[in-house]
Parts: sequence; structure tokens; C-alpha cells
Amino acid sequence: MKIVCRCEDLTEEDIVNAIRKYDMRTLSELRQILRLGMGPCQGRTCLPIAARILARETGQKIEDVMPPASRPPVVPVEIGVVGEDEE
Repeated sequence: MKIVCRCEDLTEEDIVNAIRKYDMRTLSELRQILRLGMGPCQGRTCLPIAARILARETGQKIEDVMPPASRPPVVPVEIGVVGEDEE
């Protein structure tokens, strides 16, 4: 048994079964059904592995299944502002 997502305790078999059962084509679909990449690591380890599995199972190119880069906040916020009291 190969663990892919340690945070959500998902195996390669779990991912392959979900891809086949629900005819999944994207990582977003896997995230919605399996909570893949939604643990404390936010997918830093498991999403690239899951993308390779998805590409293999669907015959897509790895570039076509990788998620877009994460987006930073539109307006930067200083950390001190977030922790301030309203008093």
C-alpha cells in the first residue's frame, strides 16, 4: 500500500479508484471528492504525486493536470495588522 497523502491518509489505490469510479480528469475533482491536499501541508507533497497518477490513469500530459500556481493576496497585508486588537 503506497500512501500518497499522509495528512488525509490516502493511498494510491484510493486515488486510482476515485479516478475510475467518477471519471475524474482534474486535480480539483480529486480534491473535492477525497480532500486530497487539504491537510496541514496543503498538498506540497501529495499533489505532484497525485498529478502523476492522474496523468497516467487518464492518458493526459502531466502539464495538463498540474494545478495552477497559488495566488498571493491581491493586497499585501502586514502581519501586525492581522494581530491587532480593536481596542
